[in-house]
Amino acid sequence: MKGLNYSFVRAICALIIGLVLVMFPEQAGDYFVITIGVVFLIPSLISLIGYFAQRAEERRRFPIEGVGSLLFGLWLVIMPAFFADLLTFVLGFILVMGGVQQIASLAGARRWMPVPGGFYVVPVLILIAGLVALFNPTGVRSTAFIIIGASSMVYAVSELVNWFKFTRRRPQMPTNMPAKDSEDIEDAEIIE
Repeated sequence: MKGLNYSFVRAICALIIGLVLVMFPEQAGDYFVITIGVVFLIPSLISLIGYFAQRAEERRRFPIEGVGSLLFGLWLVIMPAFFADLLTFVLGFILVMGGVQQIASLAGARRWMPVPGGFYVVPVLILIAGLVALFNPTGVRSTAFIIIGASSMVYAVSELVNWFKFTRRRPQMPTNMPAKDSEDIEDAEIIE
């Protein structure tokens, strides 16, 4: 599509996701898992319907992957709360790893320059949030989704500001410019 700006589309999608996560944190986890389940269901149904729509002599092999994807998608749709709790464990692990990595980076930076103690506050808070999510996933699920939603909205606003300030003003290449490489080369005469 001509004129479609992907950074603008990303920003709008991030803003919508962020708003949903902040406004409905209790239901957002379940609906997110149900959406993933539907993403598994659609291609599996297409592959199974395609298999049975073929004539018997044209069929190659039964789509086992389609059945597995169908069963997994149904499981996600039927039991979204279970998987939303698992999602919180994954998020907690990512937060713990992110906090540890940031603390290690700051400690490494102390070798060549002084690092004030205030720089350690955010990584320690990230580490604590990750530990709480790991040891109490059901209690922090809505809080974790609110934090993710708020972060997503901050990203969306930042992306929109960048789009308005920089991307829209990028000079456009004229479409009728001659190709330099092909016109600069002349045919050589062969001298015998």
